[in-house]
Amino acid sequence: MLMENKAENKAVFDAESANEVVKELRDSFVTGKTKSYRWRVTQLKAMLKMLDENEPQIVAALRDDLSKPEFESSLYEIQIVNNSCRLALKEMNHWMMPEKAKTSLTTFPSSAEIVSEPLGVVLVISAWNYPFLVSLDPVVGAISAGNAIVLKPSEMAPTSSSLLAKLVADYLDSSCIKVVEGAVPETSALLEQKWDKILYTGNGRVARIVMAAAAKHLTPVVLELGGKSPVIVVSDINLKVATRRIIAGKWGCNNGQACVSPDYIITTKDYATKVVDSFKCELERFYGKDPLESKDLSRIVNSSHFDRLSKLIDEEKVSSKIVHGGQRNEKNLQIAPTILLDVPVNSLIMKEEIFGPLLPIITVDKVEQSFDLIHSSGGKPLAAYLFTNNKKLKRKFVETVSAGGLVVNDTAVHLAIHSLPFAGVGESGMGSYHGKFSFDAFSHKKAVLYRGFAGDAFLRYPPYTPRKLTLLQALLSGSIVGIIRALLGWFWA
Repeated sequence: MLMENKAENKAVFDAESANEVVKELRDSFVTGKTKSYRWRVTQLKAMLKMLDENEPQIVAALRDDLSKPEFESSLYEIQIVNNSCRLALKEMNHWMMPEKAKTSLTTFPSSAEIVSEPLGVVLVISAWNYPFLVSLDPVVGAISAGNAIVLKPSEMAPTSSSLLAKLVADYLDSSCIKVVEGAVPETSALLEQKWDKILYTGNGRVARIVMAAAAKHLTPVVLELGGKSPVIVVSDINLKVATRRIIAGKWGCNNGQACVSPDYIITTKDYATKVVDSFKCELERFYGKDPLESKDLSRIVNSSHFDRLSKLIDEEKVSSKIVHGGQRNEKNLQIAPTILLDVPVNSLIMKEEIFGPLLPIITVDKVEQSFDLIHSSGGKPLAAYLFTNNKKLKRKFVETVSAGGLVVNDTAVHLAIHSLPFAGVGESGMGSYHGKFSFDAFSHKKAVLYRGFAGDAFLRYPPYTPRKLTLLQALLSGSIVGIIRALLGWFWA
C-alpha cells in the first residue's frame, strides 16, 4: 500500500510538464536577464565553484556509473569543463562585441556590424559516456551566448544524472537553467516542445528522432554523433610512441566508449606483426597481465552493451582473429583490451561503430590503399588519425579523408584545443562547438546596417529608366570603371 502511494505521489513529467518548463524559461528570457554580461559571468563563476567544491562527488558518481578511473574523471570530465568556463570568462566580453562589417557604394554613406544575440531557450541532450563533459561543456556555450537552458542528462548514467540535477539546482540560476531527468518518455515530452536550438550528443538512430521532432518547429540542431574512426599506421614512425598514443585514445578514454575513440587500425601486411607485438607489450605494461584486475580501465556501461560487444567478437569469422586479450567478466561488465588481426571487412565488427575495448587491425599491401578502404566504408567518421613522418602522405590524408576532425601522430587530443571546432560531418553529425564555436552555436548573427538621411539616391525610385538601371547595375557590381562608364553615358545621352 505504501509503495502504491509513493507511485501515485511521484510527479509524471509529460508534455504538459515540459510545456510549463519551457514557458517558465521563456518568460525569464524575455525579461532580458540572461542577455546581461553580469548574469553570464555570475553563472560561469558559479559553475567553476560547483566543479571545485564537488570534485570528489563527481568522481564517485562516475565510478559508480562506469567504474571510470579518477585520473580520467578529473582530467577529461572536470578539467576540460573548467577550462571551457575560464576561456569563456576571459573572452566572452570580446565575443559579445559587435563585429564591424564592410559596406559598399550601393549604401554609401553607411556603416554595418554583425551583432551576436542569444537564440532564446535551448535544449541540450547529453550522453552517458562522458556525462559531465558532454552535459556541461555545451551549457557553458549556451550560457556565454545568453540563453535559457534545459539540460537532459542520460538515464544510462543514473548516479551522474542525479548529481547533475542536484548541483545545477544548487549552484546555477534555476529560473533560467534547469535539468530534466528521465528516460525516453521524458525526452519525448521535451522534444514535443518548440526550442530555439537543440544540441544532441549520441547515436545516429536517436539523432534522426531528434531531427524529425525539431523539423516540426523548424528548430536548428547540432548533432554530435560518432562513426568508425580509422587509424592509419605507417612503418616510418616511432612505433612505441604511436602505440602508446593509440592506447591513450582508445582504452585510456573510457575503455573505448568514446565518440572519437580509434575504431580500427589500417597498416601494411609486412608491418602488422610489429604493430601487434608493440600493442601486446604496451598493453601489459599499462594494465598488467590480467587487465580485468586493473583499476585504470572503465567497465562497460550496462549488460546490453556488454552483450552487443560480445556478439561482435563471438561471430564465427571473427573469434579466431583475436591475437591479444578477449577476456570477459559478465558479472562485472568487464572486457579486456582486445586486438584482432585481419578480421573480414564484411564482419559485424567492421559494419558498426564498436564503442568499446575491441580494436581490429586491417592489413593492406600498400599504405596508399588505406584511403580507398576508408572511402569504401561509405561514412564520414567523427575523427580520423594518421601516424607517419611522410609529408606527402600527411597532405594526401588531409586532402582526401573527410571526417569531423583529423589528427596526425596522435589520437583524440584535438578535443582539448578550444580554437578547433568539435564537429561531425555527414553521418557523424552536423554543427560544431568548443570555445568560441560554442558561443557561435547558440547565437544568432544579426546583420545591422546604419544609414543617415544624406546621400539619398534618386536612381532607386520610379519612374524607372534604362539609364537608372545601367548606373545602378554598375553600383551594385562595385566596378569603378563600370560606374565611370555609366556616368559618362548618362551625361552624354
